[in-house]
Amino acid sequence: MVVGMIGAPTDEEVCRMGAKVAADRFDLADRELFRARLHACVESLRRLLAERRFDGPRESIGLEVELSLADRDGAPRMVNGEVLARMATRDFQTELGQFTLEFNMTPRTLAGRVFDDLAEELRVAFGYADTVAGEFDANIVMIGVLPTVTGDELAPTSLSQVDRYMMLNDQILAARGERIKVELAGAETLERSFDSIAPESICTSVQFHLQVTPDRFADTWNAAQCVTAAQIAVGANSPFVFGTQLWPETRPPFFLQATDSRPPELAAQGVRPRTWFGERWIDSVTDLFEENLRYFPALIPLRDEEDPLAVLAAGGIPQLSELGLHNGTVYRWNRPVYAVADGVPHLRVENRVLPTGPTATDTVANAAFYYGLVRALADQEQPVWHRLPFATAEENFHTACREGIDAELTWPDPDGDGLITRPAARLIEETLLPLAASGLDAYGIPATDRDHYLSVIAERCRRGITGAGWQTRVYHQEVANGADRRTALSRLVTRYCELARTDAPVHSWPIGS
Repeated sequence: MVVGMIGAPTDEEVCRMGAKVAADRFDLADRELFRARLHACVESLRRLLAERRFDGPRESIGLEVELSLADRDGAPRMVNGEVLARMATRDFQTELGQFTLEFNMTPRTLAGRVFDDLAEELRVAFGYADTVAGEFDANIVMIGVLPTVTGDELAPTSLSQVDRYMMLNDQILAARGERIKVELAGAETLERSFDSIAPESICTSVQFHLQVTPDRFADTWNAAQCVTAAQIAVGANSPFVFGTQLWPETRPPFFLQATDSRPPELAAQGVRPRTWFGERWIDSVTDLFEENLRYFPALIPLRDEEDPLAVLAAGGIPQLSELGLHNGTVYRWNRPVYAVADGVPHLRVENRVLPTGPTATDTVANAAFYYGLVRALADQEQPVWHRLPFATAEENFHTACREGIDAELTWPDPDGDGLITRPAARLIEETLLPLAASGLDAYGIPATDRDHYLSVIAERCRRGITGAGWQTRVYHQEVANGADRRTALSRLVTRYCELARTDAPVHSWPIGS
């Protein structure tokens, strides 16, 4: 699976590609040479596709889960290096901030009792991480944004001391040419500025990977784009940023601003941000990689020794390292991934929409809903995206972030040729959950597992409760009982951790202490 922060190169990749270069020492030729290599990578990809060199159908999936570390009062605890050094596994790695970790699950086939297997592995892994973190007075928190982060702790020194993070920080700031500004208005208003990409570290998410054949890639990616709004509406879990209540799922708009390499003038001209939804439905995976090359200058122009076209000419399979490096600095909510395993290339759709948590059961329910729904939509003879304008799918996504489970979403009318607008909970219950069930049936998931995990989604819709809804209700109850903001947020995180350890899904959590 993709290792490291938001697709950035791993330490091993950085070293292999000659990255002991300080970020300010790229010379005038580096980006030009890197661009030429990127063109060679895209041409190599086209030839691999034309020659049908890719792995056959495997229906393989994988998960990455990002986690926060908090002390007994719920405040961020900057000890990821110490925790990782104590762990007897390589399944956990550093993330951008010193109070975050990432857990990478072993890929597996999407069939049989896979969701029960995923849930058990997550419970064991989170329990182990929590135990080790406890040795350093820390708790594992499965949450989209840790509400108790104030922003004052987010200096360059709070970044994990890893070459790739330092390089990415320097390059984004150099491209931007000024401090990073965050301005958001929701239930309250937030305005802050920072002299590093450290604020990005507060955003923790879960990524769902799905390996697909080249002829299925476009349909799968288009389907994944269609369902982002439903995923957010029913999975929102990031209502607080720096203790300020904003949107039910504030992480996406905050992440966009925290990674924005554009100064305001370029943003005003319509230059695309590096975090984006996209702008059109696609016909091939090459559409996405070509857009990346056409629209986004290289942040880290490091070239590998491999000449991809020469490798192809010799009958080999190129790694396309520059393509992967550049792709990792364009933060699509559904990202294309090219990788080589055991000498055979394959393609994946990496879904990066959802926040972490609240529990292992909630995470697996979100996965079952996503994988089943995408399969059903990709299998349809009359695809949804032929009837749903891309701009409408994007607006659905933003609406779901702003309003969560209370959003009104637009979808093709199942009984007609036009579009309908429905409350998200109703659309999911009446239209999307039956589709997800049929998709899981197509994968051969047992009915008991299918119904168990999809019922978690159904109950969130029926009760109108997501992680975000639970957090805001608890916070306001604490304030109503006389707590100040800091105390209310501290109690919120402490209670959240206690309930998450039970693995009961969030819709069943009590509001009172």
